[in-house]
Amino acid sequence: IDAADKFGVVSLKLEAEVCYVKSTTLTIDNILDNLLYADSKNCALLKETVMDFMVKSGDDIIGKVSFDNVPGSVVMDLLTAVARGKKKDNVNSDSSNFKTMRVGTLRRMLHDKGLDVDGSREAMIAL
Repeated sequence: IDAADKFGVVSLKLEAEVCYVKSTTLTIDNILDNLLYADSKNCALLKETVMDFMVKSGDDIIGKVSFDNVPGSVVMDLLTAVARGKKKDNVNSDSSNFKTMRVGTLRRMLHDKGLDVDGSREAMIAL
């Protein structure tokens, strides 16, 4: 991911990100490191995966993970993940709501329109 990001090889970065997500076991001990890494490298899929883990493990995380040094934008992403989790229960959820749309869906839509699929959720929504 680092090398592909450094040299701007987007397709390699996206493939490496998918491999990293598939091969990494998230734990309470490593979620903050993975979250901050994903944020620093604009790895939207990794970030979403970590957020989903955090939402699912919420009760176990409370009191064990400090968010004191986490950027405000990451906290907003976490709130998005919580909202997306609540929408799962709502069958009539609006599929055109880009703010809660899954990263894979956003990337497919951008790819179909011939637009760049790399970057943060906010950057993809802005396109």
